[in-house]
Amino acid sequence: MRLNIQDRFNKELPADPNKNNTRRQVHEACYSFVQPSKPSKPELIHVSQEMLKELGLTKQDALANAFLEVFSGTKVMENTNPYAMCYGGHQFGHWAGQLGDGRAINLAEVNHKNKYWTLQLKGAGPTPYSRGADGYAVLRSSIREHLCSEAMFHLGVPTTRSLSLMLSGDEVLRDMMYDGNAGYEKGAIVCRVAPSFLRFGNFQIFAARKDFVNLKRITEYTIQHHFPEIKSNGKESYIEFFRKVLDKSLRMVIDWQRVGFVHGVMNTDNMSILGLTIDYGPYGWLEPFDNNWTPNTTDRTNRRYRFGNQPSVVLWNLYQLANALHPIIEDTAALESILHEFQQKFENQFLDMMTNKLGLEKKMEEDSKLIENLFSNFEKAETDYTIFFRLLSNIEKNDTKEVSFTKIQDSFYNPSEMPDELKDDWKDWLQKYLNRINEEIIEDKRRFEKMNKTNPKYVLRNYMAQLAIDAAETNDFSIVEELHNLLKQPYAEQPKFEKWFAKRPEWARTKVGCSMLSCSS
Repeated sequence: MRLNIQDRFNKELPADPNKNNTRRQVHEACYSFVQPSKPSKPELIHVSQEMLKELGLTKQDALANAFLEVFSGTKVMENTNPYAMCYGGHQFGHWAGQLGDGRAINLAEVNHKNKYWTLQLKGAGPTPYSRGADGYAVLRSSIREHLCSEAMFHLGVPTTRSLSLMLSGDEVLRDMMYDGNAGYEKGAIVCRVAPSFLRFGNFQIFAARKDFVNLKRITEYTIQHHFPEIKSNGKESYIEFFRKVLDKSLRMVIDWQRVGFVHGVMNTDNMSILGLTIDYGPYGWLEPFDNNWTPNTTDRTNRRYRFGNQPSVVLWNLYQLANALHPIIEDTAALESILHEFQQKFENQFLDMMTNKLGLEKKMEEDSKLIENLFSNFEKAETDYTIFFRLLSNIEKNDTKEVSFTKIQDSFYNPSEMPDELKDDWKDWLQKYLNRINEEIIEDKRRFEKMNKTNPKYVLRNYMAQLAIDAAETNDFSIVEELHNLLKQPYAEQPKFEKWFAKRPEWARTKVGCSMLSCSS
């Protein structure tokens, strides 16, 4: 197995001089060197063929013992120095101080065809940032992360990727619901891949400690390697950098809203500086539409990270990043000006995104009202977000509102119990939609194709992931493989996988892992 190793982060930025793997506060350093823990009996469960190719590896490489050793943490590659990053963050709106990679270990950076990738093991043992945790991960959360990383990429959502999923052969003690009922679960290790795993928190920790020398160093490093299009210097480059981070973060959350994805833990330490979806914990997809839904049991009271609040949280997190960068920019007005752009940019991009979902070519003044009324109807009836938009594309200009209603009714969870008054509300909306599409030149076939490139047919619903997890617990990984293949083409019809184009089954409404999830992993 040959990888073109070209480390930068752990060569150009300051290291923690203490090489003991003990929990501690780490100052004036961007990372700590740390060795992965050796698993007792690693076993490769699944590998992404696409990520193999991105790294310059082959299917044969994945079958070799060297692959198993490196990506399980059993063996460290020659001339590499694994490390865990130091960062802080706001958790649920409160400053938490130093956090860091508590169970993530960066193995190396790879350059293949002028693209840089950081290889990171999640679940490979403790680091100086593990605090009171053990640094390991369990099979259920590792399956969810491996599948979702690749699923999001194929949905067109900015995301970190996943190369491989392995069993460690060890048992890990977890209290899944934080209710005092801890039990042993199968340990697992995921190899996550991204151009960088830098987070808002990497900048916040230095600002909080008034270590402005290293704040400037990490900012300039990030601009040099990840925003090379920025040609200005000093303060002007930092301002331009912040604007680009805002734009990338905005694009990410617009895509979340487009596909109905809810992150669940949008703390600032879970915000990628590159605008990538990062840290797949208690996430989920809207099934019955609910703006107030959060998949996170820890968030069930205040619902800070609920679906409808995600854009506002992104903005709040950007304010925290602005505060962190302010000491090296010293221009409050410039930062505030950029932050004030967010709302208008969001409104414009959200309208563009929704008109695309509706298959409309030209925007008109009444479109905002049409969208508002649609979401109002969603709130009145349990409507499957993914299925609704997919079925909506079947409506034709010559349809009546009654015919149109029959075409979308399979997206409702209890259509036979829908009150006549609510049916009338839906038919009224459908008539307005029919009027709207008849105002456009675009023909039905072209609108159908356009909508089905924007609205996925298949997403990784929680019950689907849970079925894969349940089977994997019995050493049956066939559903992991099936879902991985399915989700590589989420916009395609894929008749052989039609069973996955279905509303959440009733048994999954309250089942643990299918409705809400804890942060336990």
